[in-house]
Amino acid sequence: MTTCCRRKSSAALLLSSLQLLSIITSTTSFSSSPIAIDHPRQLNQFSIQKRRNGWFLNVASDGIADTTATSSAGDRDRLERLAKVANDALTEHGSDIFKSFKARVSVMPQSTDEDIEQNSLRLGLVATESIPKEDQLVASLPFYDTDGSGLALAPHLATKLVYKDKLPEGYDGWTGDVGLLAMLLLNEMARLNVDGSKGIDLPTRKDGIPYLMSAWIASLPSPEEMSNLHPLMWDEDDQEILQSSSTKKIYRLLDDIDDDSSWLDENAWSLDRDTFPETIKLQIGDSVEERQCFSPDGFRYAVSLVRSRSFFVDGSLRLLPYLDYANHDDYDSFEMVGGGIGMLWGSAKGALLKSGKALREGDEVCISYGPKGGADYLLDHGFVPQMCKASLSGGAVTSELTFEVDDTDRFRDDKLDILEYETYDLAPMEPSQVFDVTGGPPDPAMYQFLRLAKLGGKDAFLLESIFRKEVWGFMSEPVSEDNERAVVTTVIEACENALKEMDEINNEEGSTLSPKQKLCCFVRDSERQALERTLVYVKQEAEALDLKEYYQERRLKILGLDSEWAPEDDIAFGGTRVPGGADYDW
Repeated sequence: MTTCCRRKSSAALLLSSLQLLSIITSTTSFSSSPIAIDHPRQLNQFSIQKRRNGWFLNVASDGIADTTATSSAGDRDRLERLAKVANDALTEHGSDIFKSFKARVSVMPQSTDEDIEQNSLRLGLVATESIPKEDQLVASLPFYDTDGSGLALAPHLATKLVYKDKLPEGYDGWTGDVGLLAMLLLNEMARLNVDGSKGIDLPTRKDGIPYLMSAWIASLPSPEEMSNLHPLMWDEDDQEILQSSSTKKIYRLLDDIDDDSSWLDENAWSLDRDTFPETIKLQIGDSVEERQCFSPDGFRYAVSLVRSRSFFVDGSLRLLPYLDYANHDDYDSFEMVGGGIGMLWGSAKGALLKSGKALREGDEVCISYGPKGGADYLLDHGFVPQMCKASLSGGAVTSELTFEVDDTDRFRDDKLDILEYETYDLAPMEPSQVFDVTGGPPDPAMYQFLRLAKLGGKDAFLLESIFRKEVWGFMSEPVSEDNERAVVTTVIEACENALKEMDEINNEEGSTLSPKQKLCCFVRDSERQALERTLVYVKQEAEALDLKEYYQERRLKILGLDSEWAPEDDIAFGGTRVPGGADYDW
């Protein structure tokens, strides 16, 4: 368990009197006009299957997706009830919490596009009024980071407030901020237990927020639905296929989740089961459903929700209820951003949801989940969008390669010392590093790390203490032909091993692929292109190593010793001494 301090200074509590709220409401842009659930507009293929933040009963995506059953009338009825609960909460309390919210939660219609293999109903946001392109702002949500009294959730609230007395100072699990948000999410679920509130009754919330939080929690996909929606919840056979389909390994994520949940269970949850029950009961629409909560399965479920719904805004990963209903669109969309929100007492920090195009009343409000590769989209959001599919026809493709300093390296301690103290303004680097490859020139940082990792033989003198402050800078350029050959050979072997693993899984698959296998195949084909292009580039580079300039040559140039000496060189500059020219009388 690695630890690092995440503490921040506290600040004064925000004003929250009813009189103040009534004044704020009168100056807040909040639209609550009704929206028909069944809007007749036909959505195009780029806005129908988006899944980072929308709620899905089955699985769909902009390109290829997974599903186990077609949507039914019962599915629609259930989603409509959940949408109504969310909209009722917004109507009653939204103007007290959101500075602006010009949208409503709605069940998004299914696509009839023949290019979409599977379709599903899901929740999304639709505009409640016309929004010109120059306006852009659809919704804004203040953070209230100081005391957590708002609707947004941030990781520091877990260690600084909610679990302050349950976790050691500076706790930071293997799952990082995602794990901390997952712990907060489990606590919010436990507080809504129908048989009596469980969890820790923090943070203390403003009036109306518990109702909004309850409606949002109820609309989240259940563990059973997430078993189709998200790879972290897939069965082991499908996860094994994904493991071999990408260099971004799902087993690493699962191991991190297991390690954190085991530690939390042993050191916190199991010590107080009255506060941290393994299961809870939630009111979901008209029914009561039992869910795993403070348990390994509950933690993995919460992590999958956080990975699919969180945003990195204003320097922190955050859960932003209601804003997170906005689905992904490849085009004409913006990422979620942070900014100042005008309040009665001044400006507060918050999240801003903006549209990338003009909207009419009833249009779906979409955002971008950011530039990512197919594997990242699948592991984060459970789908692969069209923009990643376009990469197969010449767009950007990406894969990951992992390298580390060998445990048996006789100079390992020296190299770890350099990585810890002498890199990037003293920012420590781990002995294992992951780099993206896109099929073009390799990342210079990857070569810099590998040159240090492979440093040895006649080049080992650079590890002497006299060079300690400069050696990392030396690694930014070729050191020697032997060292550079070791670097490119390592990259070639890594690419070939990854491709071999992908070929093996290809040979095992039959002619008929399940929807999840199709997703894995899609990611695999995209990454294969990145690896094959990188392999071609590096092999060409390996054939031209003699054309590179190495450390010794550069050093001689600096000292002016890179050419043969001639007498006129010294004489031309006023010199009088030449070899053998001294007139000594021995």
